[in-house]
Amino acid sequence: MQDIPEIQPAPPLLVVLSGPSGVGKDAALAELKELDRRWHFVVTATTRPQRPGERDGVDYIFLDTETFSAMKDRDEFLECAQVYGRWYGVPRSQVLQAFQEGKDVILKIDVQGAETVRRLAPGALFIFMLPASFEELRQRLAGRMTESSPEMDLRLKTAGEEMKRAAEFDYRVVNRDGNLTRAVAEIDAIITAEKCRTDPRQSGLI
Repeated sequence: MQDIPEIQPAPPLLVVLSGPSGVGKDAALAELKELDRRWHFVVTATTRPQRPGERDGVDYIFLDTETFSAMKDRDEFLECAQVYGRWYGVPRSQVLQAFQEGKDVILKIDVQGAETVRRLAPGALFIFMLPASFEELRQRLAGRMTESSPEMDLRLKTAGEEMKRAAEFDYRVVNRDGNLTRAVAEIDAIITAEKCRTDPRQSGLI
């Protein structure tokens, strides 16, 4: 009788969720966490002010500029960048620890950060979230009322440029107003399908 080779578990995935500001990445992540998968959601460090309702260490790791700069000098970030005048960084230790535990890692970063991660981990899984229309995105940003008018104009201009780069990603998911559940289900399905590949992805990070 022919021996059947033992099936090895797929290696952990590095999943990059990106898209323009206001598209709903944070809301999607909150829903994905409720699915109780074997995933680690990286908590991004930032120097931007904490918004009402946000929890330090849960939504973001809020740091002053001096602390962030010291971590940056020690190469403690997998990727970091200045966005809209504030620093954002992905703590390297979170990613490596989760990989050691056999967990898939989900990063939420902007398009600029995704480009950096692509150079470091070309085998990562890149998902781009889009609004149904640019007007829908404008309304979402206006509804947040957390940015001044000049800053919102800058975000909209940047979003227009970022949306042109959707083709650089492996998948795109449209987050239509009132239909976040479908967008989350599509992201979950993408990750599930990738875990079933006969030729598993290797992020290249480790």
